[in-house]
Amino acid sequence: MAEQVEEQAALTQAEEQTQQQAQLHIADYPQAKARTLRFTLGSPRSIRAVGDGKRAFFLRSGGPEDFETSLWMSTFDPSGEHKEVLLADPRQLLGEGADEAVPAEEKARRERSREGGQGIVAYSTDRAGHRVVFALGGQLWLVQVDSDGLGGSVRALGGQDAQMLDKVHNIVNPTLSPDGTRVAYTTGRELVVVTIGVDGEPDTMRLALALPQGESDDVKLGLAEFVAGEEMDRYEGFWWSPQSDALLVEAFDASAEPVWYLSDPANPSQPAAARRYPQALTANAKVGLFLVKLKTDGSAAGLSQVEWAHESFEYLAVARWQAGHGPLILVQNRRQTDDQILAVDVEHPTRSDESPEASDPGVLDFANRSQLPVLATEVLSAHSNPQWLDLVPGLPAYTPDGRLAEALVDLNTDTTRLGLDGQMISPAGCQLREVLDLGEGDALAVVSSDPRSFDLMRFGYDGSLKVLNSRPGMWTASRAGRGIVVSGQTMQEPGVCAWHTLLASGAQLDALACSGKSQPKAGVEVCSHLHSQAAQPGFTPNVDFVRLGEDQLFAAVVRPSVGSPWEGEDHLPVLLKPYGGPGFQQVVFSQSYYWDAQWWADQGFIVLTADGHGTTGRGPTWDRAIFEKMAQVTLDDQVAAVQALPDLVPQADLSRVAMIGWSYGGFLSALSVLRAPEVVHAACAGAPPTDWTLYDTHYTERYLGLDSAVYRRNSIIDDAPKLRRPLMLIHGFADDNVSVANTLRLSQALMAAGRPHTVLPLTGITHMTNDPVVAEHLLVLQRDFLYEALGVQSRD
Repeated sequence: MAEQVEEQAALTQAEEQTQQQAQLHIADYPQAKARTLRFTLGSPRSIRAVGDGKRAFFLRSGGPEDFETSLWMSTFDPSGEHKEVLLADPRQLLGEGADEAVPAEEKARRERSREGGQGIVAYSTDRAGHRVVFALGGQLWLVQVDSDGLGGSVRALGGQDAQMLDKVHNIVNPTLSPDGTRVAYTTGRELVVVTIGVDGEPDTMRLALALPQGESDDVKLGLAEFVAGEEMDRYEGFWWSPQSDALLVEAFDASAEPVWYLSDPANPSQPAAARRYPQALTANAKVGLFLVKLKTDGSAAGLSQVEWAHESFEYLAVARWQAGHGPLILVQNRRQTDDQILAVDVEHPTRSDESPEASDPGVLDFANRSQLPVLATEVLSAHSNPQWLDLVPGLPAYTPDGRLAEALVDLNTDTTRLGLDGQMISPAGCQLREVLDLGEGDALAVVSSDPRSFDLMRFGYDGSLKVLNSRPGMWTASRAGRGIVVSGQTMQEPGVCAWHTLLASGAQLDALACSGKSQPKAGVEVCSHLHSQAAQPGFTPNVDFVRLGEDQLFAAVVRPSVGSPWEGEDHLPVLLKPYGGPGFQQVVFSQSYYWDAQWWADQGFIVLTADGHGTTGRGPTWDRAIFEKMAQVTLDDQVAAVQALPDLVPQADLSRVAMIGWSYGGFLSALSVLRAPEVVHAACAGAPPTDWTLYDTHYTERYLGLDSAVYRRNSIIDDAPKLRRPLMLIHGFADDNVSVANTLRLSQALMAAGRPHTVLPLTGITHMTNDPVVAEHLLVLQRDFLYEALGVQSRD
């Protein structure tokens, strides 16, 4: 009996120590989050299986607070032993503290892709996975994998032509040719091809394509236009032919777009930076697509343009050029209610009598492109929807045997499904999110039957299917040959878990177990973890997943943790923490989504996150319920979630409710205190798009159309006189996505109406708020504001 008492006492003491440690970590959370880039530094990312699958490349920094990202290789030796090989370390290549010399166009690409790291942040491989290239410090670098596949060497790439030296230091998106013999990159005005020297021969550099001398800076070559990167997740502006002898190249003219200016008010001596912005209800950039055929030295042998109905379909949403097939593109009309999947005929350019042969095939005169030979396109498939059509990553594409894979909206079953040559092969109720790979006999995709879980699924072309992840979470994968690297986040582990698996010869993906266990199951030859050096927050969120209201909103409730000063309180204020807008979710089975929420809960709140209409994963009808009325619909969902909360969480004090959010979540926060002040009593709105005419075309017009009256109903400037609740507006002056004009216009309207409010300006901060000092203090400043607004006494 005495031994049992001692054992119980020891357990109690251990639990108390664990709780105390967790509270210390929660107290340190704002600083730790800032130092670790939201606990992502040191974690493997951008993982890509290559060749026969025995190798995979990935990026990882050197530790939990190291922003400098290096290139690594995961590989298996002949005995099956797993190795992680450091291929390229930016500090070794450039020297400690050296300037990375990131070009302005590359900085813009990183902002569009939400890239917060430094060093080697992107790379390209050949088809076989023998070579890797990347840009660093204004130089182009090549990694040559050893013949045994267990290591590699790195060197700078370059040429001896003095006329090309000014093209070397503005390298954007270097991309290896499929056969690994050439590298193409853009400077924004020129497309450069580097032929890699062999057997001691030097590398050579040639201009494959360039804009004419004196061409306006509004015309760009080889880059994705703003809305492609920001809204279509297309960051490429050129594509290699499978034979490595030609390039499909985008060029665009943004001169019709309005000119916007970004300035730094904290440094008035610095001039404002002018840029074109595709403002809603105004003109878009004019986009063209061109084929440049290459000579053996990498210079241009011929130039032609791709023809489609540009006036009717002004968006180039997808371009793809797969082995064994011609180019495939997807174009959309301005309203995104119609699209076409087009096959490009690159073998039979046509020329009219009025189109003389270009004198220099290496120069693209965008304004006079009608003189170029034309590459015809064939409509393979077309789609229409009265609200809008979504883009599904990985589609459209060809299967290896030439069938067309596309996303099909099945209104009869309210499901976005995978189609092959027009026949749906994925099941009803299984929402297609992304296609990762199209193999000989199956497709690997990310799907959701429960919107909170992003599942890996194998769709056999024979109708078979298999969910590959053993537990719910946010999963993705990369497949090549017999190899597959699976990575994901779940509620069971903090951070990203990743495994490199080599399937046994002849085995199907069904044999895969996403567990990373050292003893593989039948059908798996070898399987090993990729090491993560990422920090952990030191606590586990206290999350309950619930369904709320008549629409059964998916929601997450986070309460104060055990040991918190607020544990056991009968009544606690409610903090709404949504994104709440279209195209994104917050209620998912990933622990990392609730770390912020747990910090807030341990400041004395019941934290509620609810995904309303428009958020992904519940089907086309759910998504489109916000069309032309997204402000009111998304606000009504948050109000419904609050009103239903006490039925499940009796401690929720609905007399003290606040909302915080960023971007659309910031808009929703400001909207809530303006239009629902009886429900939400204070708000912190970060980077809110308060006037939707100040946001970009492709996103905004998808949901609000082209009627300016609809924009006025969904914007909140006119609501300023209604403000009766405390409101903090937060915005970065360097934000080129949601302009600070949104916050300033609302503040001006509030001032004109005599409504007190708080504005927190962030000088030099973009939409990502990656500055460690800002990230560290932003949470605390918002907490203190809400404490005062709701009458909460701190218990620090």
